[in-house]
Amino acid sequence: MPSNDTLMQYFEWYLPSDSTLWNKVTKETKHLENIGITHVWLPPAYKGAGGKDDVGYGVYDLYDLGEFDQKGSIPTKYGTKDEYVNAIRELRENNIKVLADIVLNHKMGADETEEVLAVQDDASDRNISLTEAKPIKVWTKYTFPGRGNTYSDFKWNWTHFHGVDWDENTGTAAIYKFYGKHWDEDVDKENGNFDYLMGADIDLNNYDVIKELKNWGKWYINTANLDGFRLDAVKHIRAEFFPEWLEELRNSTEKKLFSVGEYWSSNIDTISNYIEKTNGCMSLFDVPLHYNFYRASISNGEYDMSQIFEGTIVGTNPEKAVTFVDNHDTEPGQALESWILDWFKPLAYSLILLRKNGFPCVFYGDYYGIPEKNVEPKKDILTKLLKVRKYYAYGEQYDYFNDRNVIGFTRLGDYEHHDSGLAVVMSDGRGGGIQMNVGKKLANTTFYDCTGNLSETVYVDNDGNGIFYCKDGSVSVWIKQGQSVN
Repeated sequence: MPSNDTLMQYFEWYLPSDSTLWNKVTKETKHLENIGITHVWLPPAYKGAGGKDDVGYGVYDLYDLGEFDQKGSIPTKYGTKDEYVNAIRELRENNIKVLADIVLNHKMGADETEEVLAVQDDASDRNISLTEAKPIKVWTKYTFPGRGNTYSDFKWNWTHFHGVDWDENTGTAAIYKFYGKHWDEDVDKENGNFDYLMGADIDLNNYDVIKELKNWGKWYINTANLDGFRLDAVKHIRAEFFPEWLEELRNSTEKKLFSVGEYWSSNIDTISNYIEKTNGCMSLFDVPLHYNFYRASISNGEYDMSQIFEGTIVGTNPEKAVTFVDNHDTEPGQALESWILDWFKPLAYSLILLRKNGFPCVFYGDYYGIPEKNVEPKKDILTKLLKVRKYYAYGEQYDYFNDRNVIGFTRLGDYEHHDSGLAVVMSDGRGGGIQMNVGKKLANTTFYDCTGNLSETVYVDNDGNGIFYCKDGSVSVWIKQGQSVN
């Protein structure tokens, strides 16, 4: 019997650099399947410039999955290639699909320098050049001495990049664009042109680069037996690249390769435009919804909860929405820190896990905690909500979003999932109750709050109507009495 799809981001930024994550995944696989996880997003698995201490976004060698002695280590922060492949095998044997984190915007940690002509661009408006072309020394030669020509003999040099942010000659940090190169136009318009993000910016118009990345993608899918991708920093990459790249990989591997892009913007018009330009080739993380959650969590009960889905991807284009509460970029101490306060986390997760629309993603740092930042795990409540999603969150949905503070919704259940259906009530301020309908299938039954926040029960009448309650600043999830989430 099919259950709701649910993704888990299986890492957070401050994991120890002990190369044990892949083995932890392997050990946790059966538990993840049990609680209803159907997809796992694993962190970047290839060697970064920081070696064993690199979270994975400072990409050095895409072909080194923890196999070669490079950057001071054979394993990556998360383990060896064999451990990675074994973890994926174990996940897939337990009916969990695997998304690999793909970083194609930049490279870091080059092996050698080169002399190149470059102009310095204004950091706040990359359409303005501040200098004439001048020679600078740049870290752009990637020869991979630890790997050699294994898997690929492609060696990177300055012609494969648009620019860098460091001149080794003068020790100057600035935005340098190589002479004769142009930032891609079809990117986010922040800073005038947001093609450049960090490191050596990959030129995704270069024929040889595109060919190499297609070859690498096919190799990676076949080597690790991947089911799809999480695509990093897509707003910095020309919009035409990923439709072409994904089509090639999907055709050659005959896999659907579900993919979700990270376009970090809270502007729904910008995001909708990107979905259109990329021909809907990927889903996107619902960043606007995250910021709605964040504002609600810090508004001391003054947020209008009836508008929680306004201006979001799940509200405008639900088929393309991967909903989330927090992630590795929003956690404490990160550049995009916008950590949703603890009291609101159960409300936010109820809004992504128990509703009909969106593909929800649970964050490792919420489930297991973040010891480095003294963030306690929310495993108990999240496990309950995940079990409710797996067994009971089915059928038609009716919203009761008529109040600024107290909102609710019901799912009427279906016949494929025994005793499915539910009622959810939450408030960011004073608690209260809402009369809601759970449908004829659940009429004349008693409901209880499986979160444990309320001990009272609710009787549903012959027409399926009942008054469902929640306490101040909390959520109550009501399911049929006798059904368990333990």
